[in-house]
Amino acid sequence: MNRKSLYTTLLACLIPLISLSQSGPAGIHSFHLENGMHFIVQEDRSIPNANMYLFWKVGSRNEVHGITGLSHFFEHMMFNGSKNYGPKQFDRVMEANGGSNNAYTSENVTVYTDWFQKDALETIFKLESDRIQYLSIDSAMVESERGVVLSERSTGLENSNYRTLGELVQSVAFKEHPYMFPVIGFESDIKSWTQADLEQYFKTYYSPNNATVVIVGDVSIDQVKKLAQQYMAPIPKRALPPVIRTIEPAQNGTRRVETFKDIATANVLMAYHVPASNHEDYYALELLSSILTSGNSSRLIKNLVLDTTLASQVYSFTENSFDPSLFSIYAIAGKSTSAPDLEKAIEKQIEMIIEKVNENELQKVKNQKLMELYKSLETINGKANSLGTYAVFFGDYRKMFEAPDHFEKVTTGDIQRVARQYLTIRNKTTGYLLPHQP
Repeated sequence: MNRKSLYTTLLACLIPLISLSQSGPAGIHSFHLENGMHFIVQEDRSIPNANMYLFWKVGSRNEVHGITGLSHFFEHMMFNGSKNYGPKQFDRVMEANGGSNNAYTSENVTVYTDWFQKDALETIFKLESDRIQYLSIDSAMVESERGVVLSERSTGLENSNYRTLGELVQSVAFKEHPYMFPVIGFESDIKSWTQADLEQYFKTYYSPNNATVVIVGDVSIDQVKKLAQQYMAPIPKRALPPVIRTIEPAQNGTRRVETFKDIATANVLMAYHVPASNHEDYYALELLSSILTSGNSSRLIKNLVLDTTLASQVYSFTENSFDPSLFSIYAIAGKSTSAPDLEKAIEKQIEMIIEKVNENELQKVKNQKLMELYKSLETINGKANSLGTYAVFFGDYRKMFEAPDHFEKVTTGDIQRVARQYLTIRNKTTGYLLPHQP
């Protein structure tokens, strides 16, 4: 089967998911409560389970000097007690009902994930509504979690070479926009948050009209609406958080930074400014990243790792973002490769992409993207995450069903154009993480 045929076959697999009905693609329902909380619900009876994803539009981009790390801190605090459930009771009650949970914080969002048996849906609504409306910000618990976060910060920087270098590069790539802040926060800020800081931050960002809730699984839309009305609707609506007004000025010259650590070989991180996720170039940039580092036949892996020993590992990636962000290339040098030589080798491969992109390699990565989307929609967890991601970052969950066409429309000329436009010397921040000198 050729690659074009593979694309056609995979697209056919997606047709049941993409087909429109009165309630939207694949029977997906969307509604808002009077307090502004947005719900997306997909009934899926493939297994007797369900999940609930709560996307809050708050991350490190909403912070300022002095309170950095508060978004991540509340990821911790949300499990440490509310009016009707004491510290750690959220986990215990959920586990007693056969459920589990997790959470993460990024520059843009804080997301809470609950997985549970279908009969526990009302219990999950009780748990979530209680901590949203009545979170306890107890001073003793704050101090306990402050210590946990400080330990997490120091351990993370100690154990992760990428975090060490990434935090440094990010702080240099952004001069004005709050994307300069590390998600976990600065050590001095973590140590000095006040009770007033915490209470005001929670009041500002954990308002129901700042949340998108996605529920997928063995539930009915009527059941969800009833429980949402009963448990979430009474939560008072507040003013939406302030808009981020700072715009990062265009970079007009390469920036460089280096630091040292007890490592065997150099690490190199090259970061380029690119538009936000809802920009029309998003799909071409995603495919460019795949051409660079997705699979053994990709440009950087084949030429830097497999055919030579210039690098032992290399990755490229962008992250979903509300504001213009970064396209990053991270590489770990081979045993006898210097950081400058590795950087030059990566730049040479970028220049070769600007000169020519092969139709076959483009079709290969298009097929990969379609397969990734298809696989993500095979599980209720993948459906919830994908629906919420498109709703929050692209403005409408329906954008997910348009993604295959957007990827397919990208041409080799588009790949060359975005590489030429964004992966430039003037638009680049380069970081070296180097072994300690004897």
